[in-house]
Parts: sequence; C-alpha cells; structure tokens
Amino acid sequence: MKKGTLKLGLFSMILLGIVSCQNKEKEMADKRISELESYVDSLKTVDEMAINDNWDQIASDYDKKSTSAKDALSVLNEKEKTSGQEKLDSYNADYNEMKASVEEKKEAATPAIVAESSPSQRLRDRLFGAGKIGDDMSFAWVNKDNILKTYETFFQSYKDNKEDFSREDYDEIKLMYEALDNRKNTVEKEGLTSDDNNKIASVKLKFGPMFKVNRMGAKSRETAEAKE
Repeated sequence: MKKGTLKLGLFSMILLGIVSCQNKEKEMADKRISELESYVDSLKTVDEMAINDNWDQIASDYDKKSTSAKDALSVLNEKEKTSGQEKLDSYNADYNEMKASVEEKKEAATPAIVAESSPSQRLRDRLFGAGKIGDDMSFAWVNKDNILKTYETFFQSYKDNKEDFSREDYDEIKLMYEALDNRKNTVEKEGLTSDDNNKIASVKLKFGPMFKVNRMGAKSRETAEAKE
C-alpha cells in the first residue's frame, strides 16, 4: 500500500512538472508575441521621416522579435500554435505595409538625371511610370496591394507602344518582365489574394504569346532593313 502511494505521489509530481513546463512555455510564447505586437504598434506612432531615417535598425529589431516569437510557438500544441501564428501574420502584414512605403520612397528618391540620360531608363519609365524602376530593377515598391495594378499598367503600356519597340527594346522588356515575376514570388508570401493572383495569371496568359510574336517580328523587320 505504501509503495503504491509513493508511486502515485511520484506520478503526480511528474505530471505537475509537465503541466508547469507547458504553462511556462505558453507564457513565454504569449510574452514574445505581445512584445512583437507592442513594437509594431509603437512604430505606428512614430513620425514617418523618423521611420525612413532609422529603417535599417527598425528592420533589424523587428526580425529579432519576429524570430523570437516564431521560435516560442514551435513548442506549443497545434491549437495554440495556430492562434499564435494568426497573430504573427497580422503583425507581419502591418510591418510589410510600412516596409513597402519606406522602399517606395527610397525608390522615388533616385536621381532623375539617370532617367534622362539612359535609353533603357526611358523604356522602363514608359512601361511602368517615371522613376518607378532603376538599373537594379528590384521592384521594391511593388506589394500585395499594387502588384495587380502594376501588371495591368505594364501590359497596357506594352500594347500601346509595341509597334515602336526595337529588337534591343524587346530584350530589355524581357528582363523587366522577369524581374517583375521574381518580385511576384516574394509578394505571394506576403498575403497576395487568390483573386488578384488569378487576375495576374490572366494578364500573363495574354502577354506571353503576344510578346513572343512581336519580338520575332521586330527581329525579322530589322534583319530585312539591314539587307536593303
């Protein structure tokens, strides 16, 4: 009887230890999520110029807090993990919106003199808007909210000007289009809606064959002109 009581007591102590450990892990996860929430909320009250000037430090701090919160979630049960991840996704969406705004302003601050002196830059301006894209073609200003409009603007501008493009222009357009597609791969992970994704796919479906035919036509036209 005494041995049974001892075993029961030992089991109870182990069980209490497990429960206590799980509670501490839950508390730690909640704490780290709250810290991330507080950090994102605090950024919303900071002057826009101050955010732009200190963005590198802000981005570094956010990455550390976000990683810490994600690591804390990994030890929770599925229900708690799902709830916590939903909160992290919400904070991440707010952060990415700030990030896109900062990057757009940096892109817009690129000296306009480059656009005036470069034929490639003039082509980019014609297809995407003045000053939107520099030599790096990073498309950093494109986010989940404006990427569909970016594809639509590009496609319409392309159709309006396709008769004027040279063979070199088509080579440059191909690079721009591929760079935009690369940006889309990133934006998809940042909350791009299924509806917008489907509409983008429709634009791409119309652009691909048209571009191929037009590009071949430009090469043939220039080859014929060279023989004359």
